[in-house]
Amino acid sequence: MTIDLVRQEIATEARLIVVKVGTRVVTHPDGRLNYERIEQLAEEIHCVRQTGRKVVLVSSGAVGAGVGRLGLPGRPTDLSELQAVAAIGQSLLVEAYDQTFRRYNDVAAQVLLTADVIENRTSYLNARNTLLALLNRFDAVPIINENDTVAVEELRMTFGDNDRLAALVTNLLQAQLLVLLSDVEGLYSGDPNDPKSELIPLVRKIDDSIFDLVRDKKTGLSKGGMASKLKAAQLVTTGGGNVIIASGKTPGVLKKIIAGEVVGTLFFAKGPTVAARKRWFGLSIQPRGQLIVDAGAREAIEKRGKSLLPIGILDVVGQFQKGDLVALRDPDGCEFGKGLSNYSAEDVRRIKGLRTRQIAQVLGWLPYEEVIHRDNLLVTRP
Repeated sequence: MTIDLVRQEIATEARLIVVKVGTRVVTHPDGRLNYERIEQLAEEIHCVRQTGRKVVLVSSGAVGAGVGRLGLPGRPTDLSELQAVAAIGQSLLVEAYDQTFRRYNDVAAQVLLTADVIENRTSYLNARNTLLALLNRFDAVPIINENDTVAVEELRMTFGDNDRLAALVTNLLQAQLLVLLSDVEGLYSGDPNDPKSELIPLVRKIDDSIFDLVRDKKTGLSKGGMASKLKAAQLVTTGGGNVIIASGKTPGVLKKIIAGEVVGTLFFAKGPTVAARKRWFGLSIQPRGQLIVDAGAREAIEKRGKSLLPIGILDVVGQFQKGDLVALRDPDGCEFGKGLSNYSAEDVRRIKGLRTRQIAQVLGWLPYEEVIHRDNLLVTRP
């Protein structure tokens, strides 16, 4: 047993942990639920909770469980059939968790989310309040999944998969640690099946070189893969949280993580914890358009914490309204931030490249000096 002091410190500070388990972790190869593994998972979560920590579980497996229950040869491609299979599998999945958690006198609570809940600020806060009530008032274990049976876009990759959903929930609750349990040990230097590949224990910064290591084989019942896990880790670390990717098939994996043992791959938080509101608009919702800015504007925003002024804008991509989220890109197309626009796309096109005093001459009035105020800006790339 190898204890790492950094991991031990991260585990000690993590009073709220989000755990995501993939389809291959909780099901057999034919899609049937792996009740033995679910039992082990419930026991591990119970032990973590006994230390005074709170745990939120994001679980895949509904579609896979439905496929197994119906004896289908594979995952349906027809949307209505896929939703029907998810409905059948979801009840089996939650029932399995409920029965196993009961053995440890833990209360399980089913929570189904859709993308529009995250996108809307009011419902986003309501979801947060509900989850916090489950955790703090009722001491329950929220079990979260996408609402596959009614949300068309989710199955067409709006969340992308439950890795992204887990990252969004982590940011929603400002949890200190996200644990992604997969069917692989962590991030490898190459193909995990290649004997020459080595497990990477620590990633300090998620950049293009890290994504280049991905060697996914997207087959079978799972929608995810290492690429989606890296994107999820990027969302959480940008928000100030830490992420561990480890094997969900390793006995006692959660206990080992809490003890600070070196298991899987640890991704360091990128910086200080990002404020809750900025986590919402910068890391949870999808941009409606893009603003291409010059190098001077990027430097002012990244290095000096300045607002985005019209003079720094080179081009506008897409259609958006006042108050919508837009992505910021430099002339090379590199996205480095997101923010809430004070102007519509049409108005930004009219005032781009102008000095502030010229806005009133073009628009007839000066509603805002900044296109995006620094309080409504989040830098997402160093």
